[in-house]
Amino acid sequence: MRRIYFLLPDVEVARKVVDELLLARIAEDHIHVIAKEGTAMADLPEATLAQKSDVIPALERGVAVGGATGIIAGVVAVTFPPAGLVLGGGALLGIALAGTGFGALMSTMIGVSTPNTRHTQFEEAISKGEILMLVDVPKERVENIEEMVKQHHPEADIEGTEPTIPAFP
Repeated sequence: MRRIYFLLPDVEVARKVVDELLLARIAEDHIHVIAKEGTAMADLPEATLAQKSDVIPALERGVAVGGATGIIAGVVAVTFPPAGLVLGGGALLGIALAGTGFGALMSTMIGVSTPNTRHTQFEEAISKGEILMLVDVPKERVENIEEMVKQHHPEADIEGTEPTIPAFP
């Protein structure tokens, strides 16, 4: 899957683009709209917290850092056991998993409160009332969808394609 970014001038154009995408058999849950706070978007598929925040990249970093830290702490604990305890592979695994879980939890809490770094380049346009639309499509349909939107809506700005999108939001 690839994520295509469109900047649209207003809600009416966004509604027309969503309708055309639905007719082109793009599922509604693959269309995400971000607009200025207070914009009336009654029937537009608004982006969720997973798309608006940095939660997914933060989770990935937290799992990696927490897991690595847990493994290091586990190796230290097995090598230099506290109070003469005999620790084995189970302790190493348990500490590594605890580190992974703790890293995931803490980084997710931070990531949820951080705006998506990919969207910072669109902040000015969104604050002026433009609509940012994110459309997730199979990679073989990217050019087709971009061409369809540009042909029917020359006022739409195609802002690029993200090479991969997370599999789970």
